[in-house]
Parts: sequence; structure tokens; C-alpha cells
Amino acid sequence: MPKIVDAGARRQDVVQAVLRIIAVDGLERASLREVADEAGLAVGSVRHYFEGSEELLAFAFGTVVDRVVGRLEGLLPAVLGAGKASPGQREAVLTLLGGMLPLDEVTAVEACAWLAFKNAARIRPFLVAEADRSHREVAAIVGALVASLLPDDEPQENLVLEAERLLATLDGLCMHALLQPAWMTAQMCRDVLERHLDGLAR
Repeated sequence: MPKIVDAGARRQDVVQAVLRIIAVDGLERASLREVADEAGLAVGSVRHYFEGSEELLAFAFGTVVDRVVGRLEGLLPAVLGAGKASPGQREAVLTLLGGMLPLDEVTAVEACAWLAFKNAARIRPFLVAEADRSHREVAAIVGALVASLLPDDEPQENLVLEAERLLATLDGLCMHALLQPAWMTAQMCRDVLERHLDGLAR
């Protein structure tokens, strides 16, 4: 009797192989053959699920976006449901923002892939759609978070500027935490975010 393979699970196994390769050796090494070797599969098996490297990389990028956005969306209700300027809201905000940072092995691998894919989208058109979606969906979440922190009558242009300022801070923290993990620890990231929030509540 032939073995039944869960196609969804197999595709996720292949994606994990892509992410591991990116984290260790960079996006350039994520060819079909290298990914197949990393996943312990034949190249033909990978081609059964993905026609080529472009489809594979676009799918892997989309998977990372789905994971990060899904994590943030799961944390947003706690921010929006807490009382404005309450200790509970502040902790919920810090938890959500921490969900975008490489604070453990899993999120560090995701962050490596996130940054590599977004950078590659500048010159690889097949990644542009996911790069645009990643910014749009994360910006919407951060925008909702900022709106919950600022006064209800805050001008719209201020909300946009503060959301972009926070996104830029998160991008910088993410890169620093990946490149200088001994210095940019989880506690240092939290301290920087605390200071940012203090400035937001001016």
C-alpha cells in the first residue's frame, strides 16, 4: 500500500529547510537542490510541490509573513481591550512589539528570512507582492496599536507619522538583535521600546 504523504506538512518541511539555509548561509544558497538536501528529499520530490525556485521562495516568504502577522494579530486584542494608559495595556503593547523581534531561535530564523526576502524583493520581482503585503499588514497592526495609545482626537497625520516611527524603530531593533545579539539582548530591546513608548505618550 503506497505511503500517504500530507502535502501541506511536506510543503512546510520544505519551507523550514529554506529558512534554515537562509539563516545559516543566506538567500543565495536556497536553490532547489540545496533545499532538497537540507530537507532530506530528492529534488524531484521538491518539484512535486513547487515548480521552481521562484515559486518555492515566494511561498516561503508568504509563510513567514503569515506566521509573523498571525502572531501579532493574536496579540492585538489584548492591546485594544486594555484600558488606555493602563499598566495592562503597556505590558500588552510590549508583548506584541516583542513578537516582531528575534528574541529566541524560532523568531531569529524568521527574522533572518524576513529581512533577506524583503531586501531581495528590490531586485527579484517575484517577491514584490509578498514584500508589499508584509509591510501593509504589519503597518496596519502597528497603526491600530499606535491609535490605541494616542488621544482619540489625535490628527490622522500624527498617527501615520508615529506608526512609521515605531516601525522604523522595530526594523532597527530587529537588525541590531540579529547582528549584535550579545549586546542587543531581549532586555535591551525592551528598554528601547519602553523609552519609545514614553516618548509616544508625551
